[in-house]
Amino acid sequence: MTDISLSGSTLLVGPSQVGKTATTARALGDWLDRHGTDGVVVLEFAPEVERDGRILGGRLDRFVEIPDGVWHGVLDAHAPRAASDSAAEAVTLARENAERARTLFENAPGPRAVFVNDATIPFQHETNDPALLIDYCEPAHCAVLNALDSDELGTENPVSRREREVLLSLRESVDRTIDLS
Repeated sequence: MTDISLSGSTLLVGPSQVGKTATTARALGDWLDRHGTDGVVVLEFAPEVERDGRILGGRLDRFVEIPDGVWHGVLDAHAPRAASDSAAEAVTLARENAERARTLFENAPGPRAVFVNDATIPFQHETNDPALLIDYCEPAHCAVLNALDSDELGTENPVSRREREVLLSLRESVDRTIDLS
């Protein structure tokens, strides 16, 4: 089990099924136990994908109850690479995610603590700059983000290349990165 600092910013990375979402949920639960719901924002970008009878990814509320006092922004996200038959279709799905994610950012209140599940999804298309998320998290006392870091979904398609760029930006912006591989 990984202990997460509840001050500053932390990025959890690794391949599928290593516990990124569960660890983020534990951090959220710890924050809520210590500080309550005031100023807590949860941004859910994770698509739920079933592969070989297993759910990959998924939302934080699979692991922790999100109380009413928490602002909970949920993107009904596509899984661009898993749900498409071509690179062009994956780019189209990534663009749709980016467009819908902007609405969440426009409506999200200023955070005291922010927990972000699958942080790269809104930025897998170039129409969204990861600075949108980085700047949003900056004033928070605590920010815990998680993101896929793996080549399991391909490396040479445009969505994967963009995701690697976004992940690098996130790594450079946080206080600490924890690799759960």
